[in-house]
Amino acid sequence: MMGLTVPKLLLILAIGLLIFGPGKLPQVGKSLGESIKAFKSGAAEKPTEETHVAAAETKDAK
Repeated sequence: MMGLTVPKLLLILAIGLLIFGPGKLPQVGKSLGESIKAFKSGAAEKPTEETHVAAAETKDAK
């Protein structure tokens, strides 16, 4: 499988610059980083009683 090399990353950055413009690109990067951080923290949380109850209710509803 081919990985991300420096030329590929530069191409992705250039396309992002063309799409979003130089003023909006930092905001897009910040939002993307915050979204990834929130997803990782949500995925790392232990399941609580609420999630077990919600899963049981969903299963019973089918």
